Formats: sequence, structure tokens, C-alpha cells
Amino acid sequence: MSIDVYRDAWGVPHLRASDARELAFAQGRVTAADRAWQLEVERRRTQGSTAAFLGPECVVWDRFARQARLDDTARRCFEALDPDTADWIRAYVDGVNAGMAAGAARDRRFADTGLDTAPWEPWVPLGIWISTHILFAGFPTKIWREQVARALGDEAITLFATDGPGTSGSNGWMVPGDRTTSGAALIAGDPHRFIEDPGIYQQIRLACPEFDVLGLAVPGIPGLAHFGHTGTAAWAITNAMADYHDLYRERLRTAPDGATEALGPDGSWEPVTRHTETIEVAGAEPVAVEILETPRGPVIAGHLAGVRTEATPGGGTPADATDPDPGTGPDGARAEESVSLRYPPRVRRDLGFAALPALLRARTVADIDRAFDGWAEPVNVVHAADTEGGLLHRVAGAVPLRSQANKLRLVPAWEPGHDWQGWAPTTAEPVQGFAVMANARGIASPFGIEFAPPHRANRIRELLSGSADWTAKGMATIHTDTLLASAGPLLDLLGPLTGLSPAADALRARLLAWDRHMDADSTDATLFAALRHAVVRAIAADPALAALAGTPDAPEVFHPWLYLLPKVGYALEGILTTSLLPGLDRPALVRAALEDVAAHPDAPVPWSEAHRLTPWQAVPDPDAEWPGLGGDHDCVLATSSVPGFTDLTARGPSARYVWDLASREDSLWVVPLGADGVTGAAHHRDQLGLWARGELVPVVTDWSRLTKESA
Repeated sequence: MSIDVYRDAWGVPHLRASDARELAFAQGRVTAADRAWQLEVERRRTQGSTAAFLGPECVVWDRFARQARLDDTARRCFEALDPDTADWIRAYVDGVNAGMAAGAARDRRFADTGLDTAPWEPWVPLGIWISTHILFAGFPTKIWREQVARALGDEAITLFATDGPGTSGSNGWMVPGDRTTSGAALIAGDPHRFIEDPGIYQQIRLACPEFDVLGLAVPGIPGLAHFGHTGTAAWAITNAMADYHDLYRERLRTAPDGATEALGPDGSWEPVTRHTETIEVAGAEPVAVEILETPRGPVIAGHLAGVRTEATPGGGTPADATDPDPGTGPDGARAEESVSLRYPPRVRRDLGFAALPALLRARTVADIDRAFDGWAEPVNVVHAADTEGGLLHRVAGAVPLRSQANKLRLVPAWEPGHDWQGWAPTTAEPVQGFAVMANARGIASPFGIEFAPPHRANRIRELLSGSADWTAKGMATIHTDTLLASAGPLLDLLGPLTGLSPAADALRARLLAWDRHMDADSTDATLFAALRHAVVRAIAADPALAALAGTPDAPEVFHPWLYLLPKVGYALEGILTTSLLPGLDRPALVRAALEDVAAHPDAPVPWSEAHRLTPWQAVPDPDAEWPGLGGDHDCVLATSSVPGFTDLTARGPSARYVWDLASREDSLWVVPLGADGVTGAAHHRDQLGLWARGELVPVVTDWSRLTKESA
């Protein structure tokens, strides 16, 4: 075996091996050496066993992971792989297993939590992929829509439709060669996720005689799924905001022989698999979890009080009038209602992993396009370019064909018309001028219900239109733009207000004169955020929305999609302009909020002092210091706080990249923390300051400028 590991000045691994299989082994081994703790946490997440070392607060996720059959789905998908792809993944897993002991010895968190490593099964990378993306399609929003319909009527079902706190998005843009200094295309952007420590993306280079590719890997996954540059071609993705997971209301009963059955769409009772698993919990008693699966999919929740008993729009008349009798068990008890999840990997036994080695071998846009033809999960928008001038803007992924009702809310499993009818053909568009993808409606519109507001996409287009002479370094001005266009509706309500107190009138004048940029040093931005907080809280407390308040009646893992306050915060722009809430006195609410903020005359701090990074850590580091940031949820610099709740930010750019097709060594990248996942290591957080300031790190491709590690 011939494997060499090199590092650049930032500790980024550059790997060289004699063939693709050895290279996969090397990628697994170096990832385990750098990020053993992260890999083991992710493996345990997919298996639903994190509570065993992290404690009772993790039971919520572990229960969901087991009930949704994440690990079993990964195993099934692996078993269905073609032999070459399966062997390539096995090589990566062999590398992880070879490097895990040394990696764990570097990280004190293993000893602190009593966590021991265990050999990876070959399907673990697929499990990590599923657990990372299982909530991407936002299916808990369907539970929220049911609650909205119950409280406000069916016409209000999409009232809160917007890119909210539980989703992951991205910015991405592609500039053709006729608008760049070099004459070759540029691809740039930044994926938006919850910022984690260690980071979700790993800068890495993979080289063998067959290919030489650099990009951003997901630790635990071989290859470069999302962002890569092969030297002659490059690609990047964003979340398409597609809807491709469905929730079914299930009627379950116990048959005379003791078996569990579900009422099917033809009126017959269908078999349900059922068993019990045990979650071990550090410092607490074990928790038993019942695992059920109907012909639709795994049961992930019991009866939800907020879910109406009527059939869905287009699905029939009220259930009390026409629904079949659910029947009774042998003891005379009526059937119970539960909720099942149907998601493509479990149905298709395919995650699209055959695309990963194909992307590494891509030399042209046509190669990348063919590779993404096999993409499955999650559904993404893709940008690609090559050195011959080829450009690609397309959607990739598996979206089921089914009724509109399935996309909006829970549907009754016992009614016909809600089964899946194959898979939707994906779409592509020609690139004219430049291409922008920022989770808004557009190329992916046929596949989704809720999309991000258009502000980020529009602002990127506006900025790109300002020059026909773009360079890789110039992309940073777009990455870091802080204009908050969504502030408009709230500020518009300030204009007509009269009869204010002197302090409130002065605040009104100041905010109306504000340039609407959420700059790190702006005190006006902080004042606007304070007003927004007050307005969001007032709207959430208004009697018009009282039926949506309180603790959600659903499994806790879905609560980020179901609490009223963040829903109002992220949908504020629409709530301030919709006609669906005629009883909401917006001017009065804004007036009261303005007076409330003005009554606290303390000098506002710069936005970055309030808007500080708070990354997720499996084991919090009490000594960590995190920077303040500019930006906001609807800025291109999308550092999301939760209006009405906190100015702190936990979600934002989990990497930034610029792929230069004229010269790969002129490409740029940065991650929020660093290349090493071990707390206190030299390269654990050495990119944090650069990332916070919006700066980028040069990509190094010259092997003579790298440092070779000893065996």
C-alpha cells in the first residue's frame, strides 16, 4: 500500500495513493485521526445510542433515530449498492477502523464521557448521510400546517411558509467566463447549517493516478459529495427546498392472534412489524422504545392532538361522515391512531452513493451531469462548470410523484389516492448571464412547498450585475453582504406613526434613516433587532394566534418546527403584509413595541456584541470564546438568530468556497473552525477569526509547498 499524507499551513490533509481504493482507505484513516470524536458521535447518532454517553437529553434523538429505522435503512441501501461502489465504501470504512484508536487517544472527550470506540460496519457512512439529512425536507412542517389549519382554517395553511429555524439552506452563484477577468468561470457560495464543533465540512484533497480532486467532504462520508474541483471541472450544491418525505395518519389495531395491523387504502387490515429496543442512558434508567413499521413506513409518533380528524383537501369529506370504521381489537378496544414516515431511501434502498466516485472522476460538465443523474438524497440544486466553457444549472435527487395533499400535510393511510406513483423527472435551465441558487423559488419550484424569501437571491444577482470583471478574491464582497431587505415591511409600518413619545419618535426617525445593513459594528442594526424582537413577541401573544401557542403536542425532536414564537419570527415579513389575519392590529402592535424599546434608553451595543456565535457541541467547552458576527437570516451573510427569542446565532455559513476554473490554485475556501477536530489542537480553530471576518484561505495545489507527514 502506497499512501502519502501531506498538510498545508492550515493543517488541511492532501492525500496521495496508488489507486482509488487505497485513496478511500487513506481518507477514512486521516479523518479518524483528525476527527475520531466527531465520527463516533455521528455513528452513534445514526444508531440511536448517543444517550449512552451523553446523557438523558439525547434520548429524544435516539428514540427518533430508532423509530425511523435510520441504521436499518442504511444497511439496506448498502446491500443494494453495485459491487464497485460497495468495495470503495468498505475501503473508507477500513481506513476509519485503522485510524480510530490513534485518533481517539488524541481526544480527551472519550475519557471524559467513558466512550469507547467500536469497529464500523460498512454501512455506517450511509447511516451518517441519512441522519445528517433526514430532516432536510422539513416534514415536521406538515404537523405545523395541521395545527395552523385547525386554529385558523385551511386557507391559512401556508401562512408561516418561509425558510425557518429547522431548515438548512445555502447561497451559490456561478459567473460565466465572459464576466470574469480570466475568461473562465467562477463558482462560489456558502452552505448554511447549524455551526458545529467540529465542523460539518472537512477541507481535503484526494489524489491518485486516476484523478486529483480537492473540496469539502462530510466527515464519515468518502469522496466529495457537495463541493469539489477536479482541476478541469468543479461543482457545488444548495438545498433545493424540495418536499419528498410524507407523513401518514395510521389506524392501528391488535388482531385476534395478537399481531398489530394497519388499515390500508383498500379497507383491509395490513400487517405491521413490531419489536422493542432499549436505549441505554448515562446516569439514568434505560428507556424502552417500541418500533413499528406499516406498509407506508416507520411509525414515528403516536396520535397528535393538533392533527384534525378530517380528510385532507381533495381527499374527501369529514372523517366522521365517510371514514371507514377503524375496527376493534379482540378486547373490543377501538384502533389507535399513529403517524408514519415515508422517505425515499427506505422505499428505494438507494442514497445515490454511486454518484460519489463518479464525481471524483469527472473531467467535464457532462461527466458531472451524468454523475448527478444518479443522485438521490437530499434533493439539491447543482452548479457546475469546466475549463472548456461548459456550464450546468440543474436539480438532482429523488422526489416522489404523489397528490398535492401529501405535500401539504398529513394524509390518511386508509384513503386511496395517497400512494407514490414513481419519481419526478428533474429539471435543468440554461445559464444566461449568471446563475444564482439561494433556496428561493426558481428552478426547484415544481418540487417544493416552502422556499426561502427571494432576498438573498435577488441581492446576489444585484451585486453580480455590478461588474463584468469578477475575480476569485472579489467573491468575498458577495459572501459578506449584510443588506437586510426583509426589514422593509416592519420599517414601512413606522412611517405613518404619529403621536409618539419623544423617545419613540427619535427611535422611529433613527430606524427610518438606517441603511438596513446588519453590519457587525452597527448599533442601528441592534436597535432594529430589538424592535423586531418586541414586535414578534407581541404578535405571538396576540389573541389572533392564541390557538397556536403553548408546548407542541408532538415528539420533542420536532419542536423546532412547531413553536409559535420562532415561526412568527421567521415569517414576520409575510405576517405583517398578509390579509389572512384581519384581527391583527399591526400598527398598534408596532407602536407599542416601538414605545417599549424606546423606554430602555441604554446606548445600544454594536450588532456583533449581541449577535455572537454559539455552535453546537456534543460536550460543551466552557472555556471556548466565540466571536460576534454581522449578518442576519435574510442577508447574503446568513447568520441566523431567532427573532423574538435571541440575537445569538447558531446557524450560518458552515464553509465558504470559490472555485476558479482558470487556475485551481487561485481558488479559495474557509471553514468556521479548522481542519482538526480535537479541542486545543493547533488547527482546531485557526480559521475561526478569518471566517468571522469574511476572509478566505488560499487553496494550495503545489505538492512542494506542502509538508509530508512521517509514517
